[in-house]
Amino acid sequence: MDAAVRPAPVVAAILLAAALLLALPSAPARAEPRPAASGAPPIVGNLTGPSLVATGSNGTFYFNVSGGPAVVEGIFVGTINWTANLTGANTTGSSVSPANGSVTNSTAQPIVLTLTTGPIAESLSLTVKAVSSVATQNATQNFSYTFRLVAPYTVRATLVAGPNAGTLPFNVTVLLDGTAVGTVPVPSLSPNQSWGLVYRYPVASLASGWHTFTLQIADQHGLVTFSNGKTVQSTSFYVAAAPPNNTVWYVVGVVAFFGVLFIYATRSAARRRGSTRR
Repeated sequence: MDAAVRPAPVVAAILLAAALLLALPSAPARAEPRPAASGAPPIVGNLTGPSLVATGSNGTFYFNVSGGPAVVEGIFVGTINWTANLTGANTTGSSVSPANGSVTNSTAQPIVLTLTTGPIAESLSLTVKAVSSVATQNATQNFSYTFRLVAPYTVRATLVAGPNAGTLPFNVTVLLDGTAVGTVPVPSLSPNQSWGLVYRYPVASLASGWHTFTLQIADQHGLVTFSNGKTVQSTSFYVAAAPPNNTVWYVVGVVAFFGVLFIYATRSAARRRGSTRR
């Protein structure tokens, strides 16, 4: 019996030691190390432009970019270099200008990119790669914009100034079915001088049936008219129903010819140009 009772003090000592350990204050947990923040803002920007561009014409796109290591608290301390390129099934005849450049301050925004299009109707993507850098730090970001080249509906006319007076520069507004779709600037014309007006309207398709293009002289002073004394001339064209393969139809386009249109300055304008003081 005595041998069975002797271990009791040992057990009590173990329990007392455990109680003392529980009573001691716990040591603080060690925080996991975190990577130091670079402090550089992300590269941000946007690339915008038309969703449809006529083949054989020009399109304008706008690019804004900032951020990355080159910018600290909104102030440029480095440089953002960028390059632009076109991708597609066939980019023959299409190009973008300028193809590269640099941004060193925010006042240079936006960057204007001019697209020259080839003769092939298809989808293209414009991609601008931006590299923001200062010293040995740099970051890269790509911006892409997809658009479609379509065969345009083309309006053609030959404007001929009357024999008695020339004209100062003026604009001709192009309307389709009564809605303005574009503007063509006309240079100054001398008496009897002719000038070819061309306007390309990019649209994927028009509803089948008759449509009307109208040329309207946007002369604020009313001094320039067509030979009929009016400021508008119209011509109609017919669009046939699309065949089952719409993709093929969309690349057809049409040409609306106005022929030769004589334009005249009013008599008062002619007198103002030819009057002399006695």
